Amino acid sequence: FRSLSCLALPALAADNCEQIKADIDAKVKAVGVATYRLVVVDAKEATAGKVVGTCEAGKKKIVYWRGTAG
Repeated sequence: FRSLSCLALPALAADNCEQIKADIDAKVKAVGVATYRLVVVDAKEATAGKVVGTCEAGKKKIVYWRGTAG
């Protein structure tokens, strides 16, 4: 049993970009920001927005723009 539980750990630790983005979205809404944009992009991609999170073990980043720009 112990060896099987060790195999399951990487799957449990995997970052889910959409879930992390949804969590950030809820926090932004909770502070009253009405117009904004959140986008998941490749970590190496240059962007003018503010990086507010990462996922997929740092391979992706979540970028925030206030207003409708982006």
